[in-house]
Amino acid sequence: MDGTLVDTEPYWMDAETDLIESFGGTWTHEQALQLVGNGLIDSAIILQGAGVEMGAQEIVDELTERVRVRLQQDGVPFRPGARELLRELREAGIRTALVTMSLRRMAEDIVSLIGFDAFDVIVGGDDVERPKPFPDPYLQAADALGVDIADTVALEDSRTGLQAAVSARTVAIGVPHIVALDGLDADAIWDSLDGRGVDDLAVEFTRVRAARAEAAL
Repeated sequence: MDGTLVDTEPYWMDAETDLIESFGGTWTHEQALQLVGNGLIDSAIILQGAGVEMGAQEIVDELTERVRVRLQQDGVPFRPGARELLRELREAGIRTALVTMSLRRMAEDIVSLIGFDAFDVIVGGDDVERPKPFPDPYLQAADALGVDIADTVALEDSRTGLQAAVSARTVAIGVPHIVALDGLDADAIWDSLDGRGVDDLAVEFTRVRAARAEAAL
């Protein structure tokens, strides 16, 4: 969600910085980049190490609320092409799942603002025991959709998210935003979702599945 569907990573970074500075600490842009795509509890533990004297779940709740307020004030900045691709997928009857490490309540807030029924399933960070980069969130989403994970395509902008998608054995497409996705064995890298449609996904899916079948011979 954050970074692939919506450009909320700057909101999270601002919230982290403000929280750490309220405890007298400092937080650099480079440090913030290391949290992109992480599970929120894992990120909270890192923030504790940076001087935030709060419980891990308290930090998660505080950051989530700060970002939700920012979204209410400034609006939801959708990434180029994201809503258009989702609409085309829905019109083609293709089932979709949102797999995010943000809390479910935030995911539901953002999904409600897309303007149409975009997802069959939402898997939030508080819905899984093991967050990305473990494959569990994607495996859970495929199970909820009632499909084989090998029959899915995942779109990811973060390194931890792409690692999760690759290890789950989806057809994993990286769409880098603020962090590079090289060296993670993505099945494809797209510069943007802008101008991408169902046919583009089908081409990647068919190519990867054929290559995997040949490798298995």
